[in-house]
Amino acid sequence: QVQPVESGGGLVQAGGSLRLSCAATRTIFSIGAMAWYRQAPGKQRELVAPITSGGSTNSADSVKGRFTISRDNAKNTVYLQMNSLKPEDTAVYYCNTLVPGLRDRYWGQGTQVTVSS
Repeated sequence: QVQPVESGGGLVQAGGSLRLSCAATRTIFSIGAMAWYRQAPGKQRELVAPITSGGSTNSADSVKGRFTISRDNAKNTVYLQMNSLKPEDTAVYYCNTLVPGLRDRYWGQGTQVTVSS
């Protein structure tokens, strides 16, 4: 298994929370910065939140203050804590390297997040 394996998605009501996990290989983790992305129906995939190997984070304006990315380098795992979920957060969520030239090698199946109003 080369691609990351995302988990933790599901159906939740607006205002609820979910915690996504991403188990990646050491090969991907050794690249450095990781990120969570999402793709809603009919839309392009977008960057949600990146994290460097040292733990510095950022997030898209649409999720700022609600989503928190973290990583456990010992476990090659990245997490996304999602709070105060909104229907517009409905999408398939993926984790991957932040490096554009390498991303295409490592897209996984993603995990579906559905937020009902």
